[in-house]
Amino acid sequence: MTGGAWFSRWLGRSSPTAPGGVASRYQLQEEIGRGGMAVVYRAIDTQTGRPVAVKRLALSRAFAAADVPQICQRFAQEAAVAQRLDHPDILRVVDAGRSQDDQDAWMVMELASGHDLGAFVRAPHLLPVVEVVQIAARLARALAYAHRCGVVHRDVKPSNVMWDHASAQLRLMDFGVARLHNSSHTGTGMVLGSPTYMAPEVLTGLPADGRSDIYALSVLLFELLTGALPHHSDNFADLIQQVAHESAPDVRRYCPGLSEGLALVVALGLHKHPKLRYQDADTMAQDLELVLRLGVGRRGNVD
Repeated sequence: MTGGAWFSRWLGRSSPTAPGGVASRYQLQEEIGRGGMAVVYRAIDTQTGRPVAVKRLALSRAFAAADVPQICQRFAQEAAVAQRLDHPDILRVVDAGRSQDDQDAWMVMELASGHDLGAFVRAPHLLPVVEVVQIAARLARALAYAHRCGVVHRDVKPSNVMWDHASAQLRLMDFGVARLHNSSHTGTGMVLGSPTYMAPEVLTGLPADGRSDIYALSVLLFELLTGALPHHSDNFADLIQQVAHESAPDVRRYCPGLSEGLALVVALGLHKHPKLRYQDADTMAQDLELVLRLGVGRRGNVD
């Protein structure tokens, strides 16, 4: 039996939200993505004829067996919150649920076009500076909307943003999974997700809020502009030490041609102390939009 066929049967017997079972509405096709916790399938919504993405989270692989039912229930609650977010640059979650034995969870999402931003964080594939700043401003507006709705993403990083250059379609993804990733641990005690995009206060155990999302967005902006991370090390402990205690370098160290205004926005977003960082994502978006009007500068011969 193929993975898609098995999953169709699994969905059909386990959906708590869709009458007749998810498989009666969504026809699964090929696998389009796979990660440590999830497999994503392309599917067709048989009621509308539109393509969708179905993500199955194998929680039993990522968490201790005793923790899975509680994690699964929390995921379903967070996914329900994500379903209420209605913003043009946030990926729409249209359905979600968990298996009858509370060992796995799933969600159905709109199918985004393009590539995740991980495709554009290293030379020679960096995007033009103006395009990068436009993306960052839109992401800041999307985060500001989510924060006003009482939702903190907690996992802003390149793989959670889809970008289609041709259509300029942007989608911030995985609001429902973000809290699950960053509020839980594996059986070995390792925090799920990279500390690279985590704000210093989060690494020291303080709760995440909108300002920690702003920090993560600023790391992403730095990376899209330069092809490098503000902090990097092959040693996990050294990396956490850098993020928690060392100031991020001026973005112009890597790109001397960038404008002073853009460098100041990045620096403010990466401030170690949350009280001295941007206090809301709308303000960061306004500053990025002002930088676009005044000029962003250049990377030299990269663009």
